[in-house]
Amino acid sequence: MSMVVCHGGSASNPSHADGPQRACIAGLAAIARGDGALEAAVAATGVLEDDERFNAGTGSNLRLDGTTVQMDASCMSSRGRFGAVAAIERVKNPVVIARGVLDTPHILLVGDGATAFARRRGADDFDPTTDGARERLRKIVSVAGPLGEWSRDELERAWNFETPLREVLGGDTVGCVASDGESFASALSSGGTTTVLRGRVGDVPLPGCGLHAGEHGAIAVTGDGEDIARALLAYRAYAELERGRSPQEVVDWALGELAERVDVGIIVLDRTEFAGGARHGMAWHGQSAEAPA
Repeated sequence: MSMVVCHGGSASNPSHADGPQRACIAGLAAIARGDGALEAAVAATGVLEDDERFNAGTGSNLRLDGTTVQMDASCMSSRGRFGAVAAIERVKNPVVIARGVLDTPHILLVGDGATAFARRRGADDFDPTTDGARERLRKIVSVAGPLGEWSRDELERAWNFETPLREVLGGDTVGCVASDGESFASALSSGGTTTVLRGRVGDVPLPGCGLHAGEHGAIAVTGDGEDIARALLAYRAYAELERGRSPQEVVDWALGELAERVDVGIIVLDRTEFAGGARHGMAWHGQSAEAPA
């Protein structure tokens, strides 16, 4: 049996689950073509990158300078292959470039080197800035400006827009876990958050932090990247799966593992089932199908 599970980011609007559903369909179609779990996870994540409602690819957040968009992406197979890009700019699908890193001796390319690598692989120059990103930035600046040196807590207390602050800031990551009946894979892509420095790297491109895949299943995490990275959350969640916990038990474990202030979500699958959940809501979907003969 093949399975694909996708999420649109922690704190993404659960009513947007049609996006992850379309991504799952793309991933299952890749498996049906014989492409395998890794290519399925990359294809599904690419669909989410193209959906402006989510914080990755075309939906990425502008930084506070109003011009900079830097993105991270990664992918990993249960055979131990890992590839990632960080702080990449002006590409449409960072996850495709992360997949390209698997064809090199490296595991991570960053900044202008990652962008140059994308150009060598034929990726066109692409500006991911959208009207939605400009509007999200406007909302943040209009509230943050009067606060001076504001903190996240101060911004949340001052927030006076109908759209929740967590949704405006974005969940930092979209992702996918996939199984083709024999192997597992994970993929992630992130547009980052507005309120960070240029060059910031979160959990997504760091092995064992945002994702992990092994012979027992696959993990993809989303939320507050620094906290997730410090906890090595994906690797530790996979260890719980390896110890025999079910995907739902791993989800429950992960959501209880970080401090209450931390925004976090996770999707998990093993050979027979999948599960997902988040502290503050999340658009996610999972589908299964008979693996191709």
